[in-house]
Amino acid sequence: MSHLIPLPRLAVEKPWGRDRLPAPFTAPPGQRIGEVWFDPPAALPELLVKYIFTSAALSVQVHPSDAQTRAAGLGARGKEECWLVIDAAPGAKLGIGLRAPCDAAALRTAALDGSIEAMMVWHPVKRGDFFYIPAGTIHAIGAGIAVLEVQQNSDITYRLYDYGRPRPLHLDEGLAVARPEPYDTARWHQSLPATGNRRLVDGPLFRLDVCDGPIPLAYHGGPALVMPLDGPLRADIAPGDCALCTDPRVLDVPAGTRLLIAQPCTVGDAR
Repeated sequence: MSHLIPLPRLAVEKPWGRDRLPAPFTAPPGQRIGEVWFDPPAALPELLVKYIFTSAALSVQVHPSDAQTRAAGLGARGKEECWLVIDAAPGAKLGIGLRAPCDAAALRTAALDGSIEAMMVWHPVKRGDFFYIPAGTIHAIGAGIAVLEVQQNSDITYRLYDYGRPRPLHLDEGLAVARPEPYDTARWHQSLPATGNRRLVDGPLFRLDVCDGPIPLAYHGGPALVMPLDGPLRADIAPGDCALCTDPRVLDVPAGTRLLIAQPCTVGDAR
């Protein structure tokens, strides 16, 4: 499998991180790890893969779209992302979208007085839950959750509310790009199947599949990122790792291994 290249990983300490991580991860003694990042390869600079581990709720955030990012003169790439829950404490929740639409003035007031928490829908989660987060979606990751995140490679985050922590908010920028409306759960939420392949994201920016068999033809046009979930792809590419697959046409998924495979829709044929 010379077509598989493991990506370097970086463990990042966060105040809201954890000193005990779900398998196969371990935190170094005395460190609270909040994120594990994988350096995007030069062959696929559009996508970033990371794991997030929370012991406290993360801020309520929103990200801009490609068009909004370009209009603001911040580059060509916005930030859409998706989350696969790999571990969740009892009662853990993800906040995604609002209970009812509101206008920008009401959203600003709610962000300033903290009532935005009650305006949001908090989804109880378990291992295997999957959510796509379109640009403009108001969202927050709750405490006691570990997710595998696949996102556009962008660090543009607008913080709307942070539970009184002493960090700056970005209300003007965030209100300009936010969609203060309910989240389309029927469209954007799935649960991973027990077996078999399934398309989880079907564009327009990237595609993402879970596979335990032949790699779908949509990925044959160029390089992709692969993330084992159950069982190794190779001795040095196991659950918790991410690798560049330079030629998905020849990627064989070993028996007992499940993986995620991701690729920008600019590579090959999106269908």
